[in-house]
Amino acid sequence: MFEKVLIANRGEIAHRIAQVLRAHGVRSVAVYSEADAQAPHVKAADEAICIGPPPVAQSYLNQAKILEVARQTGAQAIHPGYGLLSENAGFARAVAEAGLVFVGPTPEAIEGMGDKAQARATAQAAGVPVVPGSDGPVTDDAHAAALAEAMGYPVLVKAAAGGGGIGMQQVKKAAKLKRALQSCRDRGASSFGNDAVYLEKYIESPRHIEVQVLFDHHGHGVHLFERECTLQRRHQKVVEEAPSPFVERTPGLREGLTQAALAAARAIGYRNAGTVEFIVGPDGQFYFIEMNTRLQVEHPVTEAITGVDLIGWQLRIAAGEPLTLQQADLAISGAAVECRLYAEDPARKFMPQPGHLGAFVPPTGEGVRVDVGVTAHQPVTPYYDPMIAKLMAVAPDRATALARAKSALEGFVIEGLTTNRDFVAEVLGTPEVQAGDFDTGWLENYAKGR
Repeated sequence: MFEKVLIANRGEIAHRIAQVLRAHGVRSVAVYSEADAQAPHVKAADEAICIGPPPVAQSYLNQAKILEVARQTGAQAIHPGYGLLSENAGFARAVAEAGLVFVGPTPEAIEGMGDKAQARATAQAAGVPVVPGSDGPVTDDAHAAALAEAMGYPVLVKAAAGGGGIGMQQVKKAAKLKRALQSCRDRGASSFGNDAVYLEKYIESPRHIEVQVLFDHHGHGVHLFERECTLQRRHQKVVEEAPSPFVERTPGLREGLTQAALAAARAIGYRNAGTVEFIVGPDGQFYFIEMNTRLQVEHPVTEAITGVDLIGWQLRIAAGEPLTLQQADLAISGAAVECRLYAEDPARKFMPQPGHLGAFVPPTGEGVRVDVGVTAHQPVTPYYDPMIAKLMAVAPDRATALARAKSALEGFVIEGLTTNRDFVAEVLGTPEVQAGDFDTGWLENYAKGR
């Protein structure tokens, strides 16, 4: 195991990594922008270094500065968390060239799964079902129009280098295709430096289900079952749970999903923690959509039902230790629900609501855990993602986990900002969520109808 690790991130995930490092007897180095001087992750680390002003390009994305801090502090490894530099192959390569260890997969794996068109081809070659679509990026508008007609509308236009719903548009009519292609190309170029786009058939009333995997450097890998991530807005998740209620009641689906996830990961020689994501139709037919080559925001629900410390295993694998977990020994115990708390207004299309926090008192209670990225009287700036905390509830069964999460949300004191707290608590009590009967469009439609 390492003696000192730099955390190249911020917010609740940087805070959590610092806590895990301390539990493993590893010293931590936090980096922070001027806006985050009082943030929890700064106070939780053994050392903390300011790396620049608030804009991410001048702080959390400043690779040279982060590597300089790692050298100055004697860190042996860098944990990128998620978001920011976590899926940047160039950064992973620079970390290795600096003689440090990147706590994550190889640059080649990041590149292989980062290009969504290439990832689709890799999965298909491994025998993993993929959504009907173009074989690689579409070359021009006429080519795209012909493909869309052949597949049948609606279709999805997707930026090849995209993720998190960025550079993705649903197109229901041929007349709208050209504009969507240009919009996604522009967004891909501005967000990822890549204007390539591809097409996929749009699956009606889908669910979004993902599988957590762990692989070591010696070719041994396991899955840690699935997570239900269907409750989302703008293609970004709001409520996640494990196990999936849909998978639980669909014979054979868990086995199909988990084996497909392992096959996709093996196809690129994956190592460390990763997540393979699928769209699942109402008939139980599933399709690979992408692999996230990093830790996920919702990883705690998997930890809760399996008892596996994912960040701890990330560190062990990065240090070259073999994965001692055996698939036959892993099992699902109970149920877990995670709610993302955002400074946003559900009544205004979930627009971010930056400002200054007043009182901020997370709830406590049986089976309740809150990972925080802010503290009371701290500014929530427009420079970063507006997520301020994650609330998890764990119980022997799903109904109790939902009830605990709803009660905890209602007791979460957050003043000074508009948040989605009350909206999410309301959602958890709806008949559809209670029954596990929803699709990826349900949450936004519910918000519009309130």
